[in-house]
This record gives sequence, C-alpha cells and structure tokens, in this order.
Amino acid sequence: MAPNIKFKVGDKVVYPHHGAGKVLKKEKKKLLGESREYLTIQILHNDMTVMVPCEKTGVAGLRRVIDHATVKKVVAVLQDDVSEMPGNWNRRFKHNREKIRTGDIFELAEVIRNLSALESEKGLSSGEKQMFVRAKRILASEFMYALDLDEEAAEAHVDEVLGVEVEAEPVEA
Repeated sequence: MAPNIKFKVGDKVVYPHHGAGKVLKKEKKKLLGESREYLTIQILHNDMTVMVPCEKTGVAGLRRVIDHATVKKVVAVLQDDVSEMPGNWNRRFKHNREKIRTGDIFELAEVIRNLSALESEKGLSSGEKQMFVRAKRILASEFMYALDLDEEAAEAHVDEVLGVEVEAEPVEA
C-alpha cells in the first residue's frame, strides 16, 4: 500500500486503474453520515471524474505523475527483454492484472512490453488484447503530462518505443 500523499488542486496525479488526471477540487462532503475530505480528479484520456477520500489516497494507489528522468527509465523497461511469464494465458492474465493493480509505473511498463512481444509473436487472447490496449492508454495518459504531449502524440510515442508499426495517414497530393 502506498503512503497517503497530500494533493492540492491542480496537481497532476495517476490513478492506477484509470490513468493520469488532474485534481479539480478538494472539498468536504458528507456521505453515509460521515464527513470526509475528498479529491475530485478529472481523468484525462476518457473524460471520467473520480472522487477519492483524502485519507485513502494511499490505498487507492494515487501518486504524482512521473518526471522526465523517470520517463527515460520507463522507456528502458519498455525496450528491455521480455521477462518470464506464465505460459497458460489464464494465469498470465491474472499475473499481469496484479502487476497493473500495483500502480507501479515500471510494473505497468513490463506488462505492456511483454504483451507487445507476445502479440507480435503469436497474438493475444481477446482479454489480453483489451488489457494491452487499456494498459497502453494508461501509460500514454501519464506520458501526456510528463512529456507535455497531446493524447494522440503520447499514444504514438508509446507505440514508437515498442517498435509497433503505426499505419501512416495517406498523404494527399
């Protein structure tokens, strides 16, 4: 479990299950008879808003967006050799889901790298394909803030690092 970090309005944060976002509000609310302070976070890539109790940020895995130096380390993980994974797709799916749930950017990058290699080698099951797309989107959303890119450029950057061939837009003469 991550430590509780004090966040303020305007902070760029990562919510492990959804990606990067921005703290819009910090306010007291009364829910189920209990008054608590909540953070309202706008998740960048899917226009979703989440509320997290301030005293539960660590449990939720909320953390600050990575810096440039960490981006370089993440890119190194993405370009590293594939690590050992369970052979059975069911166990592999569970294994990767647990890694993503940690909220650790390096675990996320490892899952993306391994699934990318597996996809190009022999293809992914539909569940793994969904996981791969979602994980890449979460990473790209963090790269958007860390590298000051728009969503499309951040997703293209992740694909480029992975060596994924991206279909070029037809050029009109």
